Amino acid sequence: MTKVDLNSDLGESFGAYTLGMDEQVLEAISSCNIACGFHAGDPAVMERTVRLALKNNTAIGAHPGLPDLTGFGRRNMAVTPKEVYTMMVYQIGALAAFVRAEGGRMQHVKPHGALYNMAAVDEKLAEAAAEAVYKVDPELIFFGLAGSWMIKKAERIGLKTAQEVFADRTYQKDGTLTPRRQPGAMIANEDAALAQVLGMVKDGTVKTLEGDVISITADTICVHGDGEKALLFTRRIREELTAEGVAITAFV
Repeated sequence: MTKVDLNSDLGESFGAYTLGMDEQVLEAISSCNIACGFHAGDPAVMERTVRLALKNNTAIGAHPGLPDLTGFGRRNMAVTPKEVYTMMVYQIGALAAFVRAEGGRMQHVKPHGALYNMAAVDEKLAEAAAEAVYKVDPELIFFGLAGSWMIKKAERIGLKTAQEVFADRTYQKDGTLTPRRQPGAMIANEDAALAQVLGMVKDGTVKTLEGDVISITADTICVHGDGEKALLFTRRIREELTAEGVAITAFV
């Protein structure tokens, strides 16, 4: 039977600001990526989100990002590989402490936003990110863009990996995501996004924004639930995959 993981980014509230629909999303996914305070989240939110994930038997991952709360971690920064390493160790360790305190076990690490996109195409940043995960816990799974430097470096260092694909993003010829600032980066039509998901999971292919069909490996699918419409679409993806005989399951 074909298996795939559904993951979503959670724990993005902080202070007096509430973002996302974490409780509802946790009912539809198998793995969650919890913000660690740099691009979103705070200690209280991290603790609460860990508890919710454990209550729902959802696998937990750290979601470290760039130190850019104002830009939600989506703005590129001129960071060195050493800076990437230390900021990731710091954030992974913070979430791991909350998971351990609640009696759980952390499954994976997935970089966030600009850090994710930068490490996908920069060999040295990807190596630093993989090393950070390995040094904290070599049993953690590295979630990275399918076919990217992150996956290659993580596998080379000895980490288990999960090649990630996106339901609502378009792809370029080289397998990277179309930058959000470019037209056509997001797939607004739900039927088109669902067709893309099924193609990636069942056929191992995806049509690029330019119209080419490229090979892709889909171990885990990133879905978004930050809004009622997005949440309903996440549930629809789960239902459609299940109907197609695809089992939704985490890696642990």
